[in-house]
Amino acid sequence: MGRLKKQQPSLFEGLEPEEAKADRSSTFLDNLSLPVHRWFRYSAGFSAEWVREVIGDGKAEGRKRVFDPFAGSGTVVLEAEAAQLDGIGTDSHPFVFRVAQAKLDWRTNPADLTAIGAEIVTRAKRYKSHSRTYPELLTKCYPEGTLHRLEALRRSLLESTDDRAVCRLAWLALVAILRECSPVGTAQWQYVLPKKSKAKSLDPFEAYAAKVRLFAADMAARQRAPHGPEGRINADDARKLSTVPDQWAELVVTSPPYANNYDYADATRLEMTFFGEIEGWGGLQEQVRRHLVHACTQHVTPLIKKTDELIADPVVDAISDELKEVCGKLGAERQTRGGKKAYHTMVAAYFLDMGTVWQSLRRVSAPGCRVCFVVGDSAPYGVYVPVDRWLGELAVAAGFKSFRFEKTRDRNTKWKNRKHRVPLHEGRLWVEG
Repeated sequence: MGRLKKQQPSLFEGLEPEEAKADRSSTFLDNLSLPVHRWFRYSAGFSAEWVREVIGDGKAEGRKRVFDPFAGSGTVVLEAEAAQLDGIGTDSHPFVFRVAQAKLDWRTNPADLTAIGAEIVTRAKRYKSHSRTYPELLTKCYPEGTLHRLEALRRSLLESTDDRAVCRLAWLALVAILRECSPVGTAQWQYVLPKKSKAKSLDPFEAYAAKVRLFAADMAARQRAPHGPEGRINADDARKLSTVPDQWAELVVTSPPYANNYDYADATRLEMTFFGEIEGWGGLQEQVRRHLVHACTQHVTPLIKKTDELIADPVVDAISDELKEVCGKLGAERQTRGGKKAYHTMVAAYFLDMGTVWQSLRRVSAPGCRVCFVVGDSAPYGVYVPVDRWLGELAVAAGFKSFRFEKTRDRNTKWKNRKHRVPLHEGRLWVEG
């Protein structure tokens, strides 16, 4: 998903197809066939099956409390529940937090969801006119008739909405069909691909009814399977973790934002626009970006003049010499580029944020806690940033005992990518504490 401009590259740009098959622990693709996990496709998600293995190994070692500080759509917490362990997740993206919260409502009576879903569709079919003026993004994504039917569902949903879990599920079912009902090409980082179209798009009323049936079936299946304590997702900043008790976590599994200039705020712009939560591109700054780790140049414009201060902050003392050198190269390279993207500020702000995350994680981690970060390195403007090593050094500086990096795949080594020539890799940063 993203702006109606040049398409941003995939997190795995340059990855050969056979490499993608070899290890997909850091992708959401396999989750699309798994009950509950498949309810919302989140581009920053990772493999539930891999998470299940990590949690299972931790459980065998006696680790009973699982935490994800960048919970996204809730994969880790859902798997902690399935392993019959305590699970807590936090996320500061307000829309994605609500998605995860709704997914954790799978314990709701499926018949209640089926009933409210039927009521919403029946009422929506009775609406004859709509006074809403649609934002340009929506008119580019949907024909007029489709958009009117989606709006009817939205209005009908509002009439049924309260603070019950079943209403959160009904809301998520509507969220989940928005892209399925668009006949134009849509992608993770870009909403509209004008030269592409889908072979088939779904009727909103039929799509919503089908999604409710899918949810209900998944809920019934999961309720029949063994499960443990109810997991929790908190709206919280990973740099603060104010909702997590001291020394609570015995196992941390997460994938933090990559320092690769992906605008995670933009991941739900279509959905937030449809629900009237933002009016345009600028609304993301106030509603979302200000809550997130600085991982994108669009997040750091107000900080450009403070780059030296960011590098000098004691939180990044462990890497400050190398950080200063890399940011200096990026700052110089910036002056030779047409876009003049502030990668130097982004990198400085990112590692300051992540150093703060490690300090908060140290507080909430029990003695002997194990941490696994799924991470990838970066090379903006061709300047290499050793993300995994720097994150490991910041973890040790925060009080963890040791770190090691397990590479799962190389990126950008075989495809003839004219923009990105620096070999990159991806893998798991294991930290012991």
